[in-house]
Amino acid sequence: MSAASAAAPIVQEYGSFFEMARKHRVIFYYVGYFSQNIIAAMAEAVRLQLEVSGVDAPTRRKLFSSFVEMSQNIVHYSADALTPGDQMERELRHGSVCITEHEGRYLLLCANPVESGVAEGLRDKLQRLCSMTLEEIKKAYRESLRAETPEGSKGAGMGLLTMARDASEPLEFSLQPLLDQPGTAVFQLKATV
Repeated sequence: MSAASAAAPIVQEYGSFFEMARKHRVIFYYVGYFSQNIIAAMAEAVRLQLEVSGVDAPTRRKLFSSFVEMSQNIVHYSADALTPGDQMERELRHGSVCITEHEGRYLLLCANPVESGVAEGLRDKLQRLCSMTLEEIKKAYRESLRAETPEGSKGAGMGLLTMARDASEPLEFSLQPLLDQPGTAVFQLKATV
């Protein structure tokens, strides 16, 4: 079988995926298991891609920071884990993250399953955050820098505040229950920079 004839089924099967990625100006996309090592490797690739693409330094900083925060949230809170849920180091959890460019703005999207209790906490935090002004977000961010880490949290609540502070529009989110996995919802988050 020649290389050309082997390529035809690939194009037929996956061509629409690549065309959609091109049409939506996907800069980076990953779906799979996240760990601290994987995040570090992806972050380096994202940093270089944004630099080579000519994205200005302030926008690169915001995109990079939000990308890392989204990835950290997946590794800390995804309900789909290869490691035990109470394991605090070397976690390996499933999710997806995407960066696209649209009309001169950048969209960061992530999705991962979360347990219902985590989902409700996220809903409460994000609803409050989405109703805040930029000045209120900046004030909450400064206060969070001085605060103790909340019980059950793997950070001081800085991730969502960082993304909201750096976004040019309010964060958007959805939580959809998984019918085949009671007690679990898919969390999706969108940040526009």
